[in-house]
Amino acid sequence: MSLAPGQQQRYARHLALPQIGEAGQRKLLAGRVLVIGLGGLGSPAALYLAAAGVGCLGLADPDVVEWSNLQRQILHFTPDLGRPKTESAADKIRALNPDVRLRLHAGRFDRAHAAAMLREYDFVVDATDHFATKYFIAEACHAAGRAYAHAGIAAFAGEVMTVLPGHTACYRCLFDGPPPPDPASPLGLLGAVPGVIGCIQAAEAVKYLLGAGELLVNRLLEFDALAMTFREIPVSRNPACPLCGRPDSRD
Repeated sequence: MSLAPGQQQRYARHLALPQIGEAGQRKLLAGRVLVIGLGGLGSPAALYLAAAGVGCLGLADPDVVEWSNLQRQILHFTPDLGRPKTESAADKIRALNPDVRLRLHAGRFDRAHAAAMLREYDFVVDATDHFATKYFIAEACHAAGRAYAHAGIAAFAGEVMTVLPGHTACYRCLFDGPPPPDPASPLGLLGAVPGVIGCIQAAEAVKYLLGAGELLVNRLLEFDALAMTFREIPVSRNPACPLCGRPDSRD
């Protein structure tokens, strides 16, 4: 099926890329991405995925918009204070691109819902800010065989890596112990840092749906905003990984 005239204009810059073109744009329109967390990371990731024309976006977050969110969470505006983040985010995305079908998940991503939820999507963006949740997302995506983009941010730094469960190094290959306790009080964070990292997560999701380029697998990309540097750290799959290692290596 050909793109409609309005879509040809909307996605003209994609259509001009040989790595995308009309066939690639149709892949994006058929793609399904789940964004877990609609804060600093999830805001830019979801916006760029919507702008790219990803056909179905799942928006998952149990929280409401607070004052302290507005310094970096660009999906939410001052009049959204007190609203569920899923609803606030959905309004902005619908205004940006009505091509995108939205599925709102206002409950927590937990064991009761994870398996059924992941079946609906092709790729997952882990935009959460709690260690325990990140460990669980890694576990759930591994069980479902869903590729995901991990990211973490703190102060002036961020990190990002893409995981193809069962084929590449996973989150637990990096952090094989139990999740550390989340800090008792919020940590400081430069608002632009999650913007940089969330955009990289969106780019990884788009590349995955297209089957284009090289994904950020078996590599952890670290960003330092103070020094304005990127550093790439090779990551090998751990045979003794408690999540993806060989069973005989985990005994």
